[in-house]
Amino acid sequence: MGILGCSTSAPPLIHFAPKTAQIPLKKSNTQEESSDSLRNLVQDKCPSLFTPFEPTWWLNNGHIQTTYSVFADISQVDSVWYRRQNLRLVDGGTLGLDFAPIDDSALRDDTPIVVILHGLTGGSYEPYIKSILTHVIKPVDKGGLGYRAVIPHSRGCGGVPITSTKFYSAGGTDDFRQALIYISHRYPRAILLGLGFSLGSNIMTRYIAQEGEKCRLSSACVLANPWDLAANSDILSGTIIGRNVYNNALGTNLMNVAKQHHKALMADRSLPIAKALEPLMSVAQMTLTNFDKVFLSQVGGPPPQFPYATVNEYYNAMSSHECVGGITIPYLAINSADDPVVQYVPMHGAGNGFAVMVLTSGGGHLVDGRGCRVPGRW
Repeated sequence: MGILGCSTSAPPLIHFAPKTAQIPLKKSNTQEESSDSLRNLVQDKCPSLFTPFEPTWWLNNGHIQTTYSVFADISQVDSVWYRRQNLRLVDGGTLGLDFAPIDDSALRDDTPIVVILHGLTGGSYEPYIKSILTHVIKPVDKGGLGYRAVIPHSRGCGGVPITSTKFYSAGGTDDFRQALIYISHRYPRAILLGLGFSLGSNIMTRYIAQEGEKCRLSSACVLANPWDLAANSDILSGTIIGRNVYNNALGTNLMNVAKQHHKALMADRSLPIAKALEPLMSVAQMTLTNFDKVFLSQVGGPPPQFPYATVNEYYNAMSSHECVGGITIPYLAINSADDPVVQYVPMHGAGNGFAVMVLTSGGGHLVDGRGCRVPGRW
């Protein structure tokens, strides 16, 4: 293959349960209802999952794709504007809800809403979110879905203030639960569709399994879920590039959030979170593992669940790889085989007929760049 050509990889690996769930369907603008199997729906509605992954020729491995996602400027390609609303939580904390499109006055009350959870320290500004939202919120007559979207921001992320002495954790679901309660009450006639990225995928998966039949999401798709946090942390720390590049970068991002909100977190020095923040600031080499060990495993949530004796106990408690069996809504999980951050991916789906597990041959961490010259995504 020439250097200017597009490399072609194998089609994704897809795991369906032996018997997939029957999904009720309703034809648009009618009351007529039918049903179909989840397998048939995925095969019909997601044809790209059954074709080879063709990356942009100069983004030909997971490391390059992941690096591109960090430094590429797509602000002029995928332009999305948001309407920010802060949501005060029961403990006095704050989430930032970014709604799109800004002017939704022409949309019906029952227009579907895509609820998106960002990655570790991300937000609605992330290219991986904007690249999808440009199609999600684009009017139908212009080739889009014509949906609403809302991105709940974790405490302290994306310009959200910290208004209580609580941070966020790798698997805590209560903040997301409160956001969904608010959204569903604001738009009671709209169905809510979940879309999770990276750590947001882990949180969303845990929420769906915990809620069971009471889940406020009608369906969900999660991308680059880290699944087993302990296993993926061990793999990441076991390689030179994983230990010195990715682990460092993720830890530094978290540390920057903690430093930004240092004053708020230290408001009451008698509280555990303030006492944990002091040794955190003295860590010589900040990595994701060190941040979790010193800080989040100790004060990532309220007692009696916290603190954890070790970081691995924290990871095991916050992971989602054992939650899939409890999912009762249509659920599509997509990971990349060359993701340098998430390298352990369970594909069995716990035999759950609602779960479809996909492993693409390429795409890096939240990139999926494809196209011969100018990368497109997803």
